[in-house]
Amino acid sequence: MFETYINDYNEAVFEIDKELALEVIESALEEGVTPEQVVFNIIIPSIEVMMAEIVINADTNLAQHFMTAQIAAEVTEQMLAKFESPPDIIGRVIIGTSYGDLHSLGKRIVMGCLKSMMVDVVDLGVNIKAEAFVDAAVAQDAQIIAISSMMVHTATGEEGSLKVRSLLKERHLEDKIKLVVGGAPYRFDHELYNKVGADSWAADGVTAAKIIHQLIMDGKS
Repeated sequence: MFETYINDYNEAVFEIDKELALEVIESALEEGVTPEQVVFNIIIPSIEVMMAEIVINADTNLAQHFMTAQIAAEVTEQMLAKFESPPDIIGRVIIGTSYGDLHSLGKRIVMGCLKSMMVDVVDLGVNIKAEAFVDAAVAQDAQIIAISSMMVHTATGEEGSLKVRSLLKERHLEDKIKLVVGGAPYRFDHELYNKVGADSWAADGVTAAKIIHQLIMDGKS
């Protein structure tokens, strides 16, 4: 039963048809699928299918990634309100773009995927200074700081990841808070994340969500 819903839902998203995707979910609910099952047996497997597709085909359409993430986040939020009991959030992420960077598409894809995977996301927005990332992570008891950069000079700038790493060291938080980076500069230089002091990096928003989720789970083991 769920395989049919997943296939229909994925097909709608592939066609970038949000209305049809939501109709699939509504049909599932009308046929007795619970809100909990929608999230854990349809939405999350759909995200996992997209993650697997990226491994096979790195040129998959960015618009499809964005739509899948946004629809997943929207459906998840609607379903959470209907759960019999609130689900456990597995962790929390502080996310934003580096200082001097004003783009947000990649960040929004990450957020959409993470929300459907029961990860709480605190979005600081764009053009964020290093201290704001660390202060927010401490205040929100977050396990991950995720920083997106579109340009090399913002990825390596004085208010970028290197300063975040320095602040984490200074406050003795390196074992508690992991630093993940992503964006175009890291796709061109796969070792750049090491140079800016990050724990990991991702080539795209969907992969970033997968890496962040895994880091949170690793921290629980």
